[in-house]
Amino acid sequence: QVQLIESGGGLVQSGGSLRLSCSASGRTFDSIGMAWFRQTPGKEEREFVGGISWQGRNTDYGASVYGRFTISRDNEENKVYLQMNNLKPEDSAVYYCAGDRRAYRAVVIRTTSDYIYWGQGTQVTVSS
Repeated sequence: QVQLIESGGGLVQSGGSLRLSCSASGRTFDSIGMAWFRQTPGKEEREFVGGISWQGRNTDYGASVYGRFTISRDNEENKVYLQMNNLKPEDSAVYYCAGDRRAYRAVVIRTTSDYIYWGQGTQVTVSS
């Protein structure tokens, strides 16, 4: 089991930066891929933002954030980070940290159904 807690959200002006953190507890954290998703009001689906494999060797990003966001992890500290630069109003959402259902997967998965560990979310609001 892995418990996830996100932090670092807030209000920022367009063009600004934020760094989200996800703190994990549980013995399996360092063996599973991690990802960030986001969800806006009125949308049923959570959008894949970025993911990182269990060793940190592979990353993947959604098209809307590619080149602006960077995901990283520290398996010693049991943390995952999302550095968000050049933020835009359309980045406003609740951001969720998620853990892969399968251990030691080499690739990053984008589908929400492959993630079974979820945090409670942190709100990011970007003003224009």
